[in-house]
Amino acid sequence: MPSSSTVVLLALVFASVGAFAQSESSASVPGARRIELSPDGTPFVAEIAVSAGLSTSLYFDSELMRDGIELEGRERFTLVDIGQATLRLVPSSRVIPGEHSRLVVRFKDGAAPVSASFLLQVHPAKAEPVIEVYRGKRTLETYQQEVREVRAELERCRNERSRLEAEHEAPAGLAGLLSTGTLDKDGVAGRVVTKDILLSSGNALEATSVITYRAKRAVAVVVTLTTKAGVQPWNSKGATLRSRSGAELQVLRIWLQPSRPLDKTSSIVVEAEAPEAGIQGPFSLKLWEDGPRTITLGNVTFP
Repeated sequence: MPSSSTVVLLALVFASVGAFAQSESSASVPGARRIELSPDGTPFVAEIAVSAGLSTSLYFDSELMRDGIELEGRERFTLVDIGQATLRLVPSSRVIPGEHSRLVVRFKDGAAPVSASFLLQVHPAKAEPVIEVYRGKRTLETYQQEVREVRAELERCRNERSRLEAEHEAPAGLAGLLSTGTLDKDGVAGRVVTKDILLSSGNALEATSVITYRAKRAVAVVVTLTTKAGVQPWNSKGATLRSRSGAELQVLRIWLQPSRPLDKTSSIVVEAEAPEAGIQGPFSLKLWEDGPRTITLGNVTFP
């Protein structure tokens, strides 16, 4: 009998093989997203995540009609670079998280489909960096690449499940940290980095204290926020820790301490996976909530 993981893998592969039209599947470049257009011209609008200051590049397998590009709210993009078969977009700081912009591209050869439509959705901190758009049939190589990516994702899910099960079964306190391997004989190192932090001018709240910590397999940032009179308390939804090269640490959890009425302060703890001791930074920490408010702290370093 095949294992359950094998059954899941085969199901995913066969489902992808069957979705030959209007599909989103494996790209030729690892980490890129692939979108396939239906040749019969069936209406299909793919959503693409964009974010202020971050680049999103679309690569097409057909030459574009340069004067046939329609971008809603084009004035709110600092860069709209149209190439022979490429389109690079960088939204400006004027875009608001949650809003949408419609993008339409037309192809020069006039073959079906003659155009493609996309819905650009503004995210507070994340953008899809590379997207491949195809009008033709998939090659054997793309299916093989997809199998590799599905296997990698399956392995990632297994590791995440093992981690969650270990945490659930572990005791509380120091015993739990030791049993899960989060803490070793070197303990936890801490550093006050408040004075080193670079504050973004568009921050919704003021960060009065920033302290970073490092354990064996993880790092954490504790940010103390001060809420001004008449301003709604912060309600964290997500966070990213991004290096100067654009690489992100995997955020494991976010914990928000309830606001204290007397001093109008609250603390946010962002924990991220950091298996390598050499990961020190600097990083850019971005926090967001439901709505347009964001907080960006630059030059975050770890012990």
